[in-house]
Amino acid sequence: MTATPAPTPESAPAAPTATDRPKRVLLAAPRGYCAGVDRAVIAVEKALEQYGAPVYVRHEIVHNKYVVQTLERKGAIFVDQATEVPPGNIVMFSAHGVAPTVHEEARQGRLATIDATCPLVTKVHKEAIRYAKEDFDILLIGHEGHEEVIGTSGEAPDHIQLVDGPEDVANVEVRDPSRVVWLSQTTLSVDETMETVDALKDKFPQLISPPSDDICYATQNRQTAIKELAGQAELVIVVGSKNSSNSIRMVEVAKQAGVPAAYLVDFASEIDEAWLEGVTSVGLSSGASVPDVLVQEVLEWLSQRGYADVELVKTADETLTFSLPKELRRDLRAEAAELVKE
Repeated sequence: MTATPAPTPESAPAAPTATDRPKRVLLAAPRGYCAGVDRAVIAVEKALEQYGAPVYVRHEIVHNKYVVQTLERKGAIFVDQATEVPPGNIVMFSAHGVAPTVHEEARQGRLATIDATCPLVTKVHKEAIRYAKEDFDILLIGHEGHEEVIGTSGEAPDHIQLVDGPEDVANVEVRDPSRVVWLSQTTLSVDETMETVDALKDKFPQLISPPSDDICYATQNRQTAIKELAGQAELVIVVGSKNSSNSIRMVEVAKQAGVPAAYLVDFASEIDEAWLEGVTSVGLSSGASVPDVLVQEVLEWLSQRGYADVELVKTADETLTFSLPKELRRDLRAEAAELVKE
């Protein structure tokens, strides 16, 4: 019996090229709305339904262009400051939280208020108040100018100093190195935050950590999913607005995890077809303030270009929900009218 010779390199089947492999989308789960954002958006919708337009909202209720535009069409009016709202109206505070001075401005302006601050941000505020009462120096890890950082800092301005990344640690000075605690903005990169914490601990070995991680569960879950996608995709698309801290962090995390390219887009129309050249696997997720309709539009856009196979990449289950602001159970129009009479 004659043995069949092994195929020569010339006769061996050619390895599949990128264009031969089936195109697919790796869809992250969880993605999109977190419990705090869902609560805030529903709160605006409920307020408009119960009290009628206009309902004023101080700053964007959440950092998403589509959500803000949709609520504006329903009668929400977004303002930069509570002082811009005419007396006798209703003003809602965004999910990012506000400083006590803002509550006072609303009271002085004779406004009825709805506080839609995310409960996880409220937790950080309460931690700041408690540690300030105990006379600790509080090192708040976060990005300068972000609304959440401004709100938290306003709870204890004499005790809080901002630390904007590990490179900022050299500038930090405290009164007593044995009475120092760190807190953080909830929407940061987990890895970046812990890098800053490690640098702070090197400088202040007795640094105290908060009772629980300040970075919210949703931010962590979405970053974990992005890391998983980045290991399997040649391109990652994150749906989210340019002023959304957690969405920006997701793009950064994808790049740090080794994906060749990662981009942030508000809408499918912003995707550049050139990004898809030579790409067979596209990772797709969305920031915590993004409604899933925008993700579905991206899936449809990709499907029209050959990426019809969608594979779910699930790294966590999210079941947390928050009750709506208690102020929605009151007749705020009547309260606002009474405030004007005072």
